[in-house]
Amino acid sequence: MTERLAVRADLFDFPEDPGWQVEAPAAVRYLPDHWLLVEDGRIAGTRPGTEAPGPGWRCIDHRGRLLLPGFIDTHVHAPQLDVIASYGTELLEWLNTYTFPAECKYADPAEAERGSALFLDALLASGTTAAAVFPTVHKVSAEALFAAAAQRHMRVLAGKVLMDRHAPDGLRDDVAQAERDCVDLIERWHGRGRVAYAVTPRFAATSTREQLAMAGRLCAAYPDVYMQTHVAENRSEVRWMAELFPEARSHLDIYVRHGLMTPRSLFAHGIWLDDTDRAVLREAGASIAFCPSSNMFIGSGLFDWGRTEGQGVAVHLASDVGGGTSLSMLRTIADGYKVLALQGQKLTAWKALYTATHGAARHLRLSHEIGHLSPGTLADFVVWDWAQGPVARRRIEVARDLHERVFAWMTLGDERNVVSTWVAGQERYRRPE
Repeated sequence: MTERLAVRADLFDFPEDPGWQVEAPAAVRYLPDHWLLVEDGRIAGTRPGTEAPGPGWRCIDHRGRLLLPGFIDTHVHAPQLDVIASYGTELLEWLNTYTFPAECKYADPAEAERGSALFLDALLASGTTAAAVFPTVHKVSAEALFAAAAQRHMRVLAGKVLMDRHAPDGLRDDVAQAERDCVDLIERWHGRGRVAYAVTPRFAATSTREQLAMAGRLCAAYPDVYMQTHVAENRSEVRWMAELFPEARSHLDIYVRHGLMTPRSLFAHGIWLDDTDRAVLREAGASIAFCPSSNMFIGSGLFDWGRTEGQGVAVHLASDVGGGTSLSMLRTIADGYKVLALQGQKLTAWKALYTATHGAARHLRLSHEIGHLSPGTLADFVVWDWAQGPVARRRIEVARDLHERVFAWMTLGDERNVVSTWVAGQERYRRPE
């Protein structure tokens, strides 16, 4: 039998890129008090709230609430919930003091299974339905993450992390075994359900030239897999890369030299790139994951979104937990606004929400599946309260127009505003009463 679901709410998505202006009516699709119609896990259409779907439909009434496509987090670390909100260090010290000890635990299959389930459920509770994720160097951590994602039918991009140097015992692999592990994981998991493989060198410092070259060979042998890594996050890191790879023009150039620059390459941070680097990214069709919360918390620097996009490079948004301080993409966006404001740029609600939904889906070549509420896409969506608490309720109440109202929701909201999260037409999270 066909499963039919109808959810009544204020529907909101972005069929096109709204650009940086508040006045972008063609790119903003807002349907107050409408039914979202879902058949067999896919969006079938919409209709006004006054037109009941009729018999055979399971109807859920969320009138007065907001319904958006699920957020897409394009850079986040599954095992780092244990180190979120850790005090007092910059990137390299933070890795050694907090991150690496936490990741060592994931050699234990039971810990990897427990941690993966907790992580994905926390994403769903935050309004995120798809993500590009770093597990750990351990093959079992990738397997546990893939299995947990498949169980929830979530769109997850991930791969075993590659690190064969400058990491503690228990967090290093070797080139030959890492290649065997990656090939096995790709063959068994890539394209299975909604799981996709991403070749995942942590960053250039933790892989030898031989391992980076092996990662490049994997990208060439499997051209439909993704590649994800970190680049130019921190000034000390950039100086270290220059010492380790004196032949490379820049941190980004290290990846280019080893075959890791592809149209499916996702580079986290990119704060300290130059115009030449951005031209390389543009020509390759690769993209940058902007991680504002993490960049401020660890003190890495201010990412110039306007300059980067102005030079033709795609940008998406990411929480980067545990360097970031919340899995909530609303909190991430609010921090992104502040980062840009410090540079004289203004991030509109339209641009921010497009980037965290349809924009990310386009950059990941997944807009046929997720990121908007068009017929035929999978029904990954989230129902939100417009406001939580007296301050937010008053601010929403006095908003003068739609952008002001949405901007206030986006800035004052967080995971507490999430009412329910749906993945492929199935409710995967419901806020406790």
